[in-house]
Amino acid sequence: MKEVRSIEDVMLQISNMNKENSICQFVLPGKGRFIIVLQEQDDSSTHAVIQNPYLEQNVIDSTGLEKQIGAMSASELMRNPFL
Repeated sequence: MKEVRSIEDVMLQISNMNKENSICQFVLPGKGRFIIVLQEQDDSSTHAVIQNPYLEQNVIDSTGLEKQIGAMSASELMRNPFL
């Protein structure tokens, strides 16, 4: 597991991610261990999920959960002054 000390290190780790290398683990001193998982979005698969009412509710619930736990997008990570 790599130790990162700056946002540039985090962004370098993220930029190296791809379909084969889809999990990034690193330690941020003073904050803890982080795991980032790359999930490629396929519009056709997303459309199929939305057509299923049960799965549609799961998508809605997970989106709400992301907001509740404070999930951050890559652009929000870049703007975070604490990283």
